[in-house]
Amino acid sequence: MTMTSAEDDEGVWSTDAGLTAPTAALFRALGEPARLTLLRHLFTGEHQVRELTDHLGLAQSTVSAHLACLRDCGLVTVRQRGRASIYAIADPARLAGLIAAAESLLDAGPHPDECAHLAGAER
Repeated sequence: MTMTSAEDDEGVWSTDAGLTAPTAALFRALGEPARLTLLRHLFTGEHQVRELTDHLGLAQSTVSAHLACLRDCGLVTVRQRGRASIYAIADPARLAGLIAAAESLLDAGPHPDECAHLAGAER
């Protein structure tokens, strides 16, 4: 998936929904705790669905659905080895940078779990 910048050549952020929608979709994918845990585990190396299921303690169908979302967002890749599907981080350096930036923001100020607007959005 190719992400387009919402910032133009002059450093002005666009309000065009067509440019911001892909970014919002990416953050929704990263906003699910189980998907973020999957990604963190994939940073240790490639894994089969069964290994991820064992690690997370979730049903195979749930893990597969989360992996499909991450794959569709371009965050993970999948390859076949025999009958097994092997998952890996698509771009480890950039994803690690994004997660590090998010953690840096959290270290610098109030935490999102303190946001009254998000409290009702919890699943």
